[in-house]
Amino acid sequence: MATGWAQDGAVQDQIDDTVDEAVQRARNKLPKGESLTHCEECEAPIPEARRKAVPGVRFCVSCQQAHDEADGGDSAYNRRGSKDSQLR
Repeated sequence: MATGWAQDGAVQDQIDDTVDEAVQRARNKLPKGESLTHCEECEAPIPEARRKAVPGVRFCVSCQQAHDEADGGDSAYNRRGSKDSQLR
């Protein structure tokens, strides 16, 4: 397959880098340390199952959802360049 000026495998390398960065961002957002027994924000008890499933958890499910929505989430936009720019 002709890739223009791009080296063989350059597009796949770009995809791999984008995925690796997304995984690292997700891992960095995971809580660390000891789980709390009560929500840091609303003082509601955090169920034991949640504390075991998410080590280092600090919020109840409701407050965690509010924090996630306030964060706006990560964009899935590939900031390394569009496919068109690879082909020019």
